[in-house]
Amino acid sequence: MEFEDLWRRRRMYRSFTGDPLDLTRVSELVAESLRAPTAGNCAGVRATVVGPERLGEFLLAATDEEWRMHSRRLEGLSRAGAVVIFSSLPEVYAARYRESDKADSGLGDVAAWPVPYWHTDAAMATLGCALLCENEGWGVALWGAFRHAEALHRFAHLENEEIFATLFVGIPDHRDPPSSSLARTVPTRAQRVRRLD
Repeated sequence: MEFEDLWRRRRMYRSFTGDPLDLTRVSELVAESLRAPTAGNCAGVRATVVGPERLGEFLLAATDEEWRMHSRRLEGLSRAGAVVIFSSLPEVYAARYRESDKADSGLGDVAAWPVPYWHTDAAMATLGCALLCENEGWGVALWGAFRHAEALHRFAHLENEEIFATLFVGIPDHRDPPSSSLARTVPTRAQRVRRLD
C-alpha cells in the first residue's frame, strides 16, 4: 500500500469484532513503532502490550463505575484484541542531556525542558504503531491517560514512567457510534498550512 493511501485511510475505531489477534505480531509491530525518533537517541519510550485476557482488568483500572455504566463505547472497546500502553521515562532524557555532548543544552534536569520531549517521542511511537496496525488490516482507538493514571501505573507495574496514551487494537466492526467532535466546523487542512516564501 502506498503511504499516502495508508495515511488517508487511517481512522480511530472504538468498536471491535472480538476476533483474536496474533499477539506475537502485535508485539512485533509495537517494537517496530519504537523505531520512531527519540531526543538524543536516548530510547526513553516504553510500551506495554495487554492481551485480551487482561483487557477487563485494564478497563477497571482505566475507567470508573460511572463511565462504565453510561458509556456508549464500553461494549465495543471491550472486544479489542489488545491494548498497548505507551509510556516514557523523563529521567532518562535528563540523564542523556547531562552527558558531555549534550550538557550545553541546559536540559539536564526534567524541569528545564520547555517542551517535554518524552511525550513528543511517545506520540511519534504511538502514531507509528497506529499506522503499522492500519497497514496490518487492524484498527486502533487512542485512549488518553487523563484520569486514573495511578491505577494504570499499578495495573501495568510502571515505575518512574509517565503514561502518554493507550491504543486499543482490534478488527473494526464499523458499529462505532459517531463522535460528536465530527460535527464541529474546523479550518480545512489547507487553511492550517502557512508558507513563508
